Amino acid sequence: MKQVHLRIEDELYHELSAYAELTGQTIQDFAREAVASYVSDLKKKSRPRTLPEGQFSFIDLFAGIGGMRIAFERCGGHCVYSNEWNKYSQQTYFANFGEQPEGDITKVNAADIPDCDVLVAGFPCQPFSIAGVSKKNSLGRATGFEDKTQGTLFFDVCRILKEKRPKAFLLENVKNLCSHDRGRTFQVIRESLDELDYEVFYEVLDGQRFVPQHRERILIVGFDRKRYGGGFRFDFDLREVKHPPVMKDILETKVEEKYTLSDKLWLYLQEYAARHRAAGNGFGYGIAPPQGIARTLSARYYKDGSEILIAQEGRNPRRLTPRECARLQGFPDSFKIPVSDTQAYRQFGNSVVVPLMENVAALMTDKMKELEAQER
Repeated sequence: MKQVHLRIEDELYHELSAYAELTGQTIQDFAREAVASYVSDLKKKSRPRTLPEGQFSFIDLFAGIGGMRIAFERCGGHCVYSNEWNKYSQQTYFANFGEQPEGDITKVNAADIPDCDVLVAGFPCQPFSIAGVSKKNSLGRATGFEDKTQGTLFFDVCRILKEKRPKAFLLENVKNLCSHDRGRTFQVIRESLDELDYEVFYEVLDGQRFVPQHRERILIVGFDRKRYGGGFRFDFDLREVKHPPVMKDILETKVEEKYTLSDKLWLYLQEYAARHRAAGNGFGYGIAPPQGIARTLSARYYKDGSEILIAQEGRNPRRLTPRECARLQGFPDSFKIPVSDTQAYRQFGNSVVVPLMENVAALMTDKMKELEAQER
């Protein structure tokens, strides 16, 4: 982290102070964000207006630290817009891609977003208001996605889909989205995407084929019926991996002592697990087998690391390091981690399995080429 001392006029300082107070930021945070946004704008202006043959444009919504971006860029994608509200994730995103994602998506005018071929979004799952929809149905009045999803972040995905009309989209969420609110949340999502005239396909996939981690996520893929028509198939036919990685493949050889659990924390985790075993529950810490796979890495990993611990001979087990968490999600070792361990654990716990997303991105681009060939 570098420090820069900046001299500015009194008038500009007062403006900065007022805006920082209005947004709840420090002047330092605001100044960093302003500089990052300025550099991002300069880069955007230097982009070629037309893409090389075989490449496509995409936008990265709820971008996190850019796992989806890496996946789609590896398949010939060119990111023309990104959006992420968390300031620490913005820092990591900028460190790796040289671009500052735009902030609060609810305040973004969809018309201002660049046109794109593909929309990518790992949107958060929020409850939908089913009551209002039911009332309108009882009155014989039609409901659209604006009625059904207003007030949720999925609504912002829908309004951007409606405005930009990309050829295809990929949405990612937790497996439980399917059963959330007894299946009604997912029903609203499917109906809303269908109303927008997209042919929709979905499947729950496990990242353990590509990384040593059991991580199930639902992926929702859609293709524009106005462009491609309907009635075609799309299969989540992932490539076979002959030798899937195991835990020992992602571990660092030298690890700082700070990642080893203290006697107090290790005793607490053992007693906690024993209490739950006695009660017939399965809760407790998890020691990852060197030749096997780990449990799902979560955003709460920074608290105690209990879901994925690494055994150490003659010592207490240890947490994964942030770099090992990055590897567990399939990020390359060249990926920069500019934030604290706590923020890094949160970021990787909220991220995607990059090679899994790359596989799905490749299937999507192949399908678009196939559909476009049929158009000619």
